[in-house]
Amino acid sequence: MDLAAAKMIGAGLAMIAAMGAGIGLGNIFSSWLNSLARNPSAEKKFATIGYIGAGMTEAIAIYALGIGFVIIFL
Repeated sequence: MDLAAAKMIGAGLAMIAAMGAGIGLGNIFSSWLNSLARNPSAEKKFATIGYIGAGMTEAIAIYALGIGFVIIFL
């Protein structure tokens, strides 16, 4: 196996974290909407927690994308 093929396989494996982040975001927003449907008066509290959780989960995907680019281009 040459180096270019190994780099592409490594970058693809790094993107598994992005797939996990996508699943995590789906779970966060599903739970967020479920909690809003059950208790609409606490929307402000749920919004703060939801945005923080979504931002932290999305950061994992951005880190994985950065690692994938480093593997490919360096």
